[in-house]
Amino acid sequence: MNVRTHETMVTFENTFRISGTEGVLPPGAYRVVIDEEQILGLSFVAYRRVATMLHTPAVAAPQGRSESLAIDAADLDAALLKDRQLSVESRAGPSSVAAA
Repeated sequence: MNVRTHETMVTFENTFRISGTEGVLPPGAYRVVIDEEQILGLSFVAYRRVATMLHTPAVAAPQGRSESLAIDAADLDAALLKDRQLSVESRAGPSSVAAA
């Protein structure tokens, strides 16, 4: 079976939680490792994701305990989306109501 691995970095601007992990993780840049295996028997080359690992601590905090956490890719996407929404809201500040 043909397996490929690639790495990417994700950045959180706010503290966040991901299902299956304990507690809240601090903001920062995190290394994500994705393993995919080739789907055999097709007339074209295709891969499916079989593992997503989030490496802690954040890259800028090497003094913390290092862990490799198996997470669901959908949970990571949801946490990143929530982080972006929180960041946009915090930059926009409190909404002002115009007097009529």
